[in-house]
Amino acid sequence: MAFDIKPKFATFDMNGTLIKFSINDTMREILGDRLPAEVADEYLRICKAYRIDECTGAYQPFHQIVARSMERASRKVGLEYREDEARAVYERVPTWGPYPGVTEALNRLAEEVPLVIITNSDTAHAVRLAENLKAPFEVIISAEEMGVYKPRLSAFEYMFDKLGVTPDEIVHVSASPMYDHRSAAIMGIENKVYVDRGFEHDEHWLGYERITDIADLPVLFGLPRP
Repeated sequence: MAFDIKPKFATFDMNGTLIKFSINDTMREILGDRLPAEVADEYLRICKAYRIDECTGAYQPFHQIVARSMERASRKVGLEYREDEARAVYERVPTWGPYPGVTEALNRLAEEVPLVIITNSDTAHAVRLAENLKAPFEVIISAEEMGVYKPRLSAFEYMFDKLGVTPDEIVHVSASPMYDHRSAAIMGIENKVYVDRGFEHDEHWLGYERITDIADLPVLFGLPRP
């Protein structure tokens, strides 16, 4: 199936959708033996929950999101929190690269429609991670620029204003119903693509096209697979 519109932009979540967001592996590596096997899974699970909780409050830089979520998760499982470890996790973020096939799919899609990133990253990290994708983006919108994180609805309002579009003039692509597609649906974005990376449940009632292979993304725009 292909979209029946020619959108003005294809807008993308980046971390976890295009970039392999390897924060769990990074925390395991940096905490090392200080993260006992019997609490590691619970620590990582609750840390993710605390990250989204921190994103829904007043804006704070992403290094503080990482630090606060790790601090709260450490307290929850009875682990000593160390600020230098949180900083080390944050500083590793811009070294992460794309999932397989992402660069090829983005470059194929860019032949048809301008590409935009809207990301829960600081501006400097957003620029460096976008460079890792090796694809042409017309606009990169960071949480630092917006002063708010997804899933806050004002993030999408900011994007509409920045791009000068209405919700029916874009296609939004994300691997996260929790951070992106629920809010996108509320804000009236009908044309959505869920890239199912396996770390969230399919919420098909949100009305998106679901794909499991990023190579299928250009096909939704009437283009051949890369």
